[in-house]
Amino acid sequence: MDFELTDDQKAIQEGIAGLLHRFDDRYWMTRDRDHEFPTEFYEAVAGGGWLGITVPEEYGGHGLGITEASLLLEAVARSGGGMNAASSIHMSIFGMHPVAVHGSEELKRRTLPRIATGDLHVCFGVTEPGAGLDTTSITTFAERDGDDGYVVNGRKVWISKALESEKILLLTRTAKIDQVARKTDGMTLFLTDLDRKRIDIRPIPKMGRNAVSSNELFIDDLRIPVEDRVGEEGEGFRYLLDGLNPERMLIAAEALGIGRVALDRAVEYAKERVVFDRPIGMNQGVQFPLADSLARLDAAELMLRKATWLYDHGRPCGREANTAKYLCADAGFTAADRALQTHGGMGYSEEYPVARYFREARLMKIAPISQEMILNYLGSHTLGMPRSY
Repeated sequence: MDFELTDDQKAIQEGIAGLLHRFDDRYWMTRDRDHEFPTEFYEAVAGGGWLGITVPEEYGGHGLGITEASLLLEAVARSGGGMNAASSIHMSIFGMHPVAVHGSEELKRRTLPRIATGDLHVCFGVTEPGAGLDTTSITTFAERDGDDGYVVNGRKVWISKALESEKILLLTRTAKIDQVARKTDGMTLFLTDLDRKRIDIRPIPKMGRNAVSSNELFIDDLRIPVEDRVGEEGEGFRYLLDGLNPERMLIAAEALGIGRVALDRAVEYAKERVVFDRPIGMNQGVQFPLADSLARLDAAELMLRKATWLYDHGRPCGREANTAKYLCADAGFTAADRALQTHGGMGYSEEYPVARYFREARLMKIAPISQEMILNYLGSHTLGMPRSY
């Protein structure tokens, strides 16, 4: 591996930094408090052409790799926008990968150019109340209706950006689980209209990242034309697997960014805050935890860089992608926790942004997959131990 960023990668960091300084902590505090989607931020990112960073060039994007996408999302989170900023653009940055790889030419030309320009908002409909992380147990069902389409019924939960989205990348069953040879068979993926007449969207009250909604969806007799199907019927789960490792890398990058900005704010405060006639940063009880977080963030970043390098060079990266997500989520949250502790009582107030960083960093240890499930993967797939679930 070469640890030096290329000129193009440095240009990405510099270019996005020039845009991000327009959106300060007060902007994000207000959007989070008011549960208001960051439209100005989204439009600025779209206007700069950043949303098309991984979209193939023939569909209006830049056709760059996961390394470049991770640098972009890390910078977005580190700017102070945290998960409110990253989640507003995350789906556009890489969520359409199954469509780009497996979709029909007509579907790609109909949707990917609009993703690249930011004109099209899409949400991701996989998780269900009764299935959780056990995706093969979903029950949302797409029943074939003649030769030209499907009728879908079911429920989805924790669907980000559903309120703002025009379309949904929707995973369904087209064969019941007791009718297939393998649990992963009989699942079909669609990219279709989020028809409000057939889909009831209900926001979920939550502890943080409130500028981007999370929602429960109730789907009743939603008609989907066959042209909106991604690839072949029954192959949806396999298509999703293609994007699991990159998604974990991008989540890791966002967690790393939150950890970095939280550490920056803690160091600033520790230098300025004077108690007992000395800055609190002189006290090893304050200084050492922050130095420890610096070391942990640096180590996590190295694993992330290795993971993205492997993916972009077409090499196996499951172990590295999962490890990067695990280490970055842990290091990011620990840094945010220590930043809050450094601020003392003021860290618990909304006057300083570290309370918001803390709430958003905590999410990274749960989504899109929990730390425990990462350890399950490493234990069974890497160490070769018996599968525990």
